[in-house]
Amino acid sequence: MADLHDERATIDWYRTPVARETLKELNARSDIKGLLQAGGFLALFCFTGAAAIWTAFNGFWYVTPFLLFLHGTIGSFNINCVHELCHKTVFKTKFLNDFFLRLYGFIGWNDWVWFNASHANHHRYTMHPPRDGEVVVPEAYAFLSKKGFWLSAIWHHNPLPMVWGVIKKARGKWDDDWTLLLFPPDNPEACRRLKNWNRSVVVGHSLILVATIAVAVYTGRWLWLLVPCVVSFSTTYGGCLFYLVNHTQHVGLTDKVRDFRICCRSMKLPAWASFLYWHMEYHTEHHMYAAVPCYNLRHLQREIAYDLPKPKGFIGTWVEIAVILEHQAEDPNYQYVHPLPETAHALVMGDAEAELVVGTGAVDEGADCDDLNTENAVS
Repeated sequence: MADLHDERATIDWYRTPVARETLKELNARSDIKGLLQAGGFLALFCFTGAAAIWTAFNGFWYVTPFLLFLHGTIGSFNINCVHELCHKTVFKTKFLNDFFLRLYGFIGWNDWVWFNASHANHHRYTMHPPRDGEVVVPEAYAFLSKKGFWLSAIWHHNPLPMVWGVIKKARGKWDDDWTLLLFPPDNPEACRRLKNWNRSVVVGHSLILVATIAVAVYTGRWLWLLVPCVVSFSTTYGGCLFYLVNHTQHVGLTDKVRDFRICCRSMKLPAWASFLYWHMEYHTEHHMYAAVPCYNLRHLQREIAYDLPKPKGFIGTWVEIAVILEHQAEDPNYQYVHPLPETAHALVMGDAEAELVVGTGAVDEGADCDDLNTENAVS
């Protein structure tokens, strides 16, 4: 365990041992594989958006709603694009990684500057609140309901709060506790970077909207307003598949422990869903070794499967979550502990009091997901 008197102390996480040479191969980044993932996702996104607009303009309006839903289903995974690219492991070439990070961040109004700092803390202090501000106490999972699922299909994100949140940060105004911890007023350089990115997003999407309205007025065809719908607001609808896969990662699991095997959840997905999800169904593996590119996580899983809980599919995972939430409704202190195979090493729970002390320390200002690539090296 790290020095508990150091306010920047990190957690001595248990990681399944992996041979150095094997890990070196798994950590290898590839521009070709990166382009297949990032470029392939972008091509699919552009195709469904263009198809929706084309059908509307050419009289096939009865197909347009289906294509918009399909486009939104893809667009709702935008945050997973930003997530992986923030880890800076998708491409071997830094320029390509930075280009796609900013492109996806812009399209989805996803603030990669904010996310980078937040997510680095999430990895270092997974399920150790308040230093992990992304995963919170079980009561916060009230949105996991049948109503929440169906609503996400129609209205994944309310665009008004999304846009207003970006505008506030562009003006240098943020008041939520987590953002103030990550970007305090006494760190002007970090605040400047946050403001500048959000200003570029506001300006860019404003230009798209203004240009679209101008073209619609000039041509008299208001169908042009579909353009901002498929470009600027693609993350706000059709989110049911995203709901089913992304909300499984930590819900109901054990907090304040230093073993990713019981505070993270992996699951099994078909190849097409894995592609859209940027392979984050291997979530336990990702937390153990964040430096491994998403397209190599399947190989990492095979390497360390003997030490991990057996993943379930769609149905099995949600049955498990439903049972956990039912238990937690009766007993808010209940937490599920994944059973491990007989071949696994023993659980590493850590000292409860020590874990509490580490969790209540100050968050790491200026944290960068790229730092995890060296922190996660095998000793």
